[in-house]
Amino acid sequence: MQALRAFEATARLRSLTRAAGELSVTHGAISHQLKALEAELGVRLIERSGRGIRLTDEGERFAARVRVAFDELGAAVREAADRANPRRLRVTTTPSFAARWLLPRLQRFGSAQPGIDLDVSATMQLVDLARENIDVAIRYGFGHWPGLHAEYLHDDAFFPVASPRLVGARPPKVPADLARFPLLRNEDEPWKPWFDAAGLDWPEPARGPGFEDAAFLVQTAIAGQGVALARASLVVDDLRTGALVRLTDVVVATPRSYYFVCQPRDADTPKVAALRAWLRDEFARDDAPISAASASARPSPSRPRSPSRSRRRRAASRP
Repeated sequence: MQALRAFEATARLRSLTRAAGELSVTHGAISHQLKALEAELGVRLIERSGRGIRLTDEGERFAARVRVAFDELGAAVREAADRANPRRLRVTTTPSFAARWLLPRLQRFGSAQPGIDLDVSATMQLVDLARENIDVAIRYGFGHWPGLHAEYLHDDAFFPVASPRLVGARPPKVPADLARFPLLRNEDEPWKPWFDAAGLDWPEPARGPGFEDAAFLVQTAIAGQGVALARASLVVDDLRTGALVRLTDVVVATPRSYYFVCQPRDADTPKVAALRAWLRDEFARDDAPISAASASARPSPSRPRSPSRSRRRRAASRP
């Protein structure tokens, strides 16, 4: 069975390296399992092609049959699990979205849908829903997942945020004032597009703390260690509570959006439909604090005022 899984993943991903990552084994283990399978069958399934691989004609035919078999096996496992626990709804998403958005709201979902138990899996891997027995994926991407039902949920946007302890009594008044603060980095979400939108001819920061996971980036900003270029969806609750403040009104739309993804046959089942409706309501609920933060970050119009009113204007413009 392990050799068949190794072959199926390699055939689907067209890469030994990606197959190894999906199955959480080494590249060498995948190669060994493929050779053992070929030896058992007595046929060549995979050939080297340049720096990658290709399936032989026999490999293509075998992969199609194996794929159908795994789909059927996954469906059987899922049906048995559903009969054992009909309340369970399995959801996969990224670690950052799970930690910063979904998990803090599980109690609210439970109150709205007491007949559904969410089982949340957080991973950076693009999970195969059928093979992993997953009902729903909340994905951050472009909406193209062949063979799956994908519905747009919400856009996202970047803007700088920081702990009130970091900015203190001297919050930035213009984007260039960010030069006074350490900038936290995430390689997948660079600062440069925001610099350009803010009119800053600055290069991408090459120094300072860097994070692979956006949740760690946000948590470090909450701890007062620097300014994060954060996705609105991941900081909305922190803006509500005041753990973070928005520093400017310059916003850059993210190239990706959030999508609700499931297998076509599951799109209209009651549990899946209930989760989809709740997610839409929660995203709509988040728009208010983001708009409020935008208003607080926007400078007030300049016009003559008395000294006392001028002081109040400066205080009101603080994020």
